[in-house]
Amino acid sequence: MKLVPFFVAVILVLIWYLTFSANRLDRLHHRVETSWANLDAILQRRAAIAQEIAHLPEIDPASNLILMSAAHQAREAEIFERSEAESGLSGALRLLCDESDIPHLHQELFRELDEITDRLRMAIAIHQEAVIATTNRRSKLIYRIFRLAGHAPLPVTYPFEDEAL
Repeated sequence: MKLVPFFVAVILVLIWYLTFSANRLDRLHHRVETSWANLDAILQRRAAIAQEIAHLPEIDPASNLILMSAAHQAREAEIFERSEAESGLSGALRLLCDESDIPHLHQELFRELDEITDRLRMAIAIHQEAVIATTNRRSKLIYRIFRLAGHAPLPVTYPFEDEAL
């Protein structure tokens, strides 16, 4: 009879711990979603700047076509195609910057592109850190036994995040 209050207390502590853990995991998933939304917005802005660059009068038609195509693919790509599209845009921008003197003629636009690229690197680092923290938390035994993640998909990073932009 004296053990009943003890077991009730243990069960209440366990319920509190599981609730706390599930809430923590939910906040981590929210952080991943927020970091991805921020990363996506920066990627969309970079594609818009690439389209602006493609319409500069000094751009030859072939470079215009390559840059516009890469920017369009990056903006419209589905999530499973996103990595390839973003890599293509990075390559097109890198080629344009390395092979021409256009960055010197339009310094303000390319300064904005450099700022976006710096923000992009930071956003990628934040997103990767959020994914790692969430994945590590979800891999713990207590989270798997009690299925505290519910039906939330496992967060992932994409190969373009590992590239040097």
